[in-house]
Amino acid sequence: MTYENSLTFAQKLDEQDELKAYRNKFHIPVIDGKETIYFTGNSLGLQPKSTIDYINTELKDWAQWGVEGHFLAKNPWFAYHEMFAEPIAKIVGAKSEEVVVMNNLTVNLNLLLVSFYRPTENRYKIICEAKAFPSDQYALEMQVKNAGLNPEETIIEIAPREGERTIHNEDIIAAIEDAGDSLACVMIGGVNYFTGQVFDMKAITDAAHKVGANCGFDLAHGAGNIELKLHEWNVDFACWCSYKYLNSGPGGVSGVFINERHCNNTDLPRFAGWWGQEKETRFLMEKGFKPMKTAEAWQMSNAPVLSMAAHKAAIDIFDEVGMDKLLKKQKMISGYLEFIVDDVNELLTSSDKSLEIITPRDWKERGCQVSVIAHGYGKDLFDTLTKEGVISDWREPNAIRMAPIPLYNSFEDIYRFGEILKSAIDN
Repeated sequence: MTYENSLTFAQKLDEQDELKAYRNKFHIPVIDGKETIYFTGNSLGLQPKSTIDYINTELKDWAQWGVEGHFLAKNPWFAYHEMFAEPIAKIVGAKSEEVVVMNNLTVNLNLLLVSFYRPTENRYKIICEAKAFPSDQYALEMQVKNAGLNPEETIIEIAPREGERTIHNEDIIAAIEDAGDSLACVMIGGVNYFTGQVFDMKAITDAAHKVGANCGFDLAHGAGNIELKLHEWNVDFACWCSYKYLNSGPGGVSGVFINERHCNNTDLPRFAGWWGQEKETRFLMEKGFKPMKTAEAWQMSNAPVLSMAAHKAAIDIFDEVGMDKLLKKQKMISGYLEFIVDDVNELLTSSDKSLEIITPRDWKERGCQVSVIAHGYGKDLFDTLTKEGVISDWREPNAIRMAPIPLYNSFEDIYRFGEILKSAIDN
C-alpha cells in the first residue's frame, strides 16, 4: 500500500477498516480531559468494556452459591480453565490438549524449565538471546544455579553483530550447532521485547532437535500479536502472559503450551499438584500423582476465577474476530506508523538528530511493535509526547517503543501522533 501523511487519508483507512467497531468495545484512557493515543498494548492492553460484566457474573455466583459455585455457577469453577483450551489453541497454533491457562508468566516458565531443562554431566548448556527480558534471565540463572552449575559457563547468549540492532537467525542456529551434544535447552523470547524482532521459531526448533536439545519460547510479546504455529513447528514448550496483546488485565493469568508428545509422557519430571491429577481420581485424595495426558498435568492448583473472568472477556473478542483479520490490519496500521516516523525523520535537518526504526522492516520478522531510537534526543522528547496524550514506552538511553493494536487503535491515531511528534521536535 502507498501511504499518505494526511488526515483525510487516515480517516479513509478507518472508514474501510472491517475492525473499526471493535475500538468501541474498549476503554480508551482519558487523561486531563483528553482521549489518549494509546501505543502501549505491548506492555498493558486496554480493558474490554465487557470485562466488568464477566467479573460481576462470578461475583454474583459466589454470593449466591458459595462453595457450590464450583458446580452450580453459570460457568462452573471446577472446570473454568477448560473454556480457554479451544480459543487459546487457535491463537498460538496448537491442539486444545496442548494448552492450559494457569499462574503467571515467570512462574510458568520456571515450571516448564523443571521439565525441559534436565542437565546432565555432558549435556547442560542453555542458549538464549542476549539482553533477554530480565525475568527470563533471572529464571534461567536460578535454574542453572539450582542444578549446581555456573551460569557464566552454562548460559550461551546470542547478541546482534557489532554495529547492528537485531540478531541474525543464522547466528542462533550456528550457536546451537556449535554447542552440539553439550546443549540441553534453547529458551528464547519468540519476539524480542526491545526491538520487536520475531525469530524464526521453526528453524530454531529444528536446529535444537537436530542436536538432541529441547526448545521453548517465551511468547509474552508473541501471543495475540503474530502468527504462531507451535504444534506444526514441533516446539517443545512455550508460555506467555495475557496482559499485553491479550488485554486481560494487570498481572493477568498466563498461558502454557506443551507439545502433545510430552503430554503423553507421564514419566516426564514436573512439579505436581492436585489439579494436574487425572480427573477420575482427583477428589479421592489418595497418594501417588497420576498426571493427565494433556497440558493440564502441569496445572498444580484450581483456577483463579476472578482474573480468569477478565481473561475470558478478552479471549471471547479474539475468538469472534479471528487472528487472520487481526494480522491483516496489524500490517496496515503498524506499517502506517512506520511510514509516519520515516516521514517525520525526513524533515529533520540537524545532522546529529534522527529517528531510527530498529524493528525489522521484513514482515516475517516483526509484529505490530515499532521501536525507535531517538538519536540526539533525551527523555524530554518522550515526556513531551506523554504530556500531549501519547502513551508509549521509554527505554534508556533513547528508545521509544510503540505498538498500535488492531483491535482498538485507529489510523487517525497514527496521523495525530505524527503531528504531535513533529510539533514536539520543532519545539
